[in-house]
Amino acid sequence: MKKLVLATALAFALSACAPPPPPQMAAACPALLKSALQFNLYFGRETADGRQVSEVEWVKFLADEVTPRFPDGLSVIDVAGQSRESSGRMAREKTKLLVVVVFDAPAHLPKVQAVVDAYNKRYGQHGVFRTEHSVCAGV
Repeated sequence: MKKLVLATALAFALSACAPPPPPQMAAACPALLKSALQFNLYFGRETADGRQVSEVEWVKFLADEVTPRFPDGLSVIDVAGQSRESSGRMAREKTKLLVVVVFDAPAHLPKVQAVVDAYNKRYGQHGVFRTEHSVCAGV
């Protein structure tokens, strides 16, 4: 019995280390809604040299990099971001939250990565925080 409990605990612990499966489209949606995937991208506005990405720069980035890749629609929300740096210091910065809902998720994955790469390169960022989850969507 002791070995079974130990083996079960070990299997549970190892499964916690496994990477999560890729997000799947919602299985069943109510009438008038379709399965979709929502991407949330959090763009910190502090540049590598310590200055702030201005509203004018953000609007230009949105027009140059984001809108051409997601012409069907998106939302941008101003948020107050914070994260712990490797030094342990809490970093706080103004952040733009980009919300995009897509109906053909696999085709959009490279587009999302291209937007992230463009922002990192343009503003010297080390990364853009990203979440994805299944939703039911429609108009």
